[in-house]
Amino acid sequence: MRMPGIDAPKIRTRHFHEAKANGTKITALTSYDALSARIFDAAGVDMLLVGDSAANVVLGRETTLSITLDEMIVLAKAVAVSAKRAMVVVDLPFGTYEISPNQAVESAIRIMRETGAAAVKIEGGVEIAGTIRRIVDAGIPVVGHIGYTPQSEHALGGHVVQGRGASAGKLIADARAVQQAGAFAVVLEMVPALAATEVTQDLSIITIGIGAGNGTDGQVLVWQDAFGLNTGKKPRFVREYANLGADLHTAAQNYIADVHAGSFPAEQESF
Repeated sequence: MRMPGIDAPKIRTRHFHEAKANGTKITALTSYDALSARIFDAAGVDMLLVGDSAANVVLGRETTLSITLDEMIVLAKAVAVSAKRAMVVVDLPFGTYEISPNQAVESAIRIMRETGAAAVKIEGGVEIAGTIRRIVDAGIPVVGHIGYTPQSEHALGGHVVQGRGASAGKLIADARAVQQAGAFAVVLEMVPALAATEVTQDLSIITIGIGAGNGTDGQVLVWQDAFGLNTGKKPRFVREYANLGADLHTAAQNYIADVHAGSFPAEQESF
């Protein structure tokens, strides 16, 4: 069975399980607002991730660590109300689940109740498995996130590829722990392609790669990276499908020129 068509009802966790069984690749993009959510949803993207990367690409902060649950909820609400087909998944931000499983469940409940999203995403492997189980037992679908975990960037020593050499065993252990805890999917970030492929073949749940090669069940990218809005250094794993930043720059310059020249607004744009 293939993933539902663009006009089909909303995608559920069962559709992802069916996609893996059928070898159908899954597509995911980040989204943090109503306009991008509508566009990506209509295009046929399967999953929209309201990532804590909003701290960087929406709020202009250096890391993801400072974004709050309240801020995530505002953004997620706009995405969830706009997506008619894609599954909307929301990151549990730093500081909302580490204290205890009870804290994590309370945070996840707030997201589900206040946004209309369909699932939450949480970083960590073996050490967070018990927390994933508690969230799942509360009736909330969970996407795991292992490999490079941005919320732990200081502990990991920066943006460093994970799962190389001896640490490949930890990647497998983390993946199995996330699956055993009840997650329906897991993101593999910045891990060697071979290791990601081995994890994907080992698991019955879907794997979604970002900087993890082509052997995963699906892919996710930050949309501002993929479509050319970010002006900084582009990560190696990003393919740029458009250059919207340049287009917006040119459009803004044309607008300024028209205003200065007195050619905008013209008669047809006036009452």
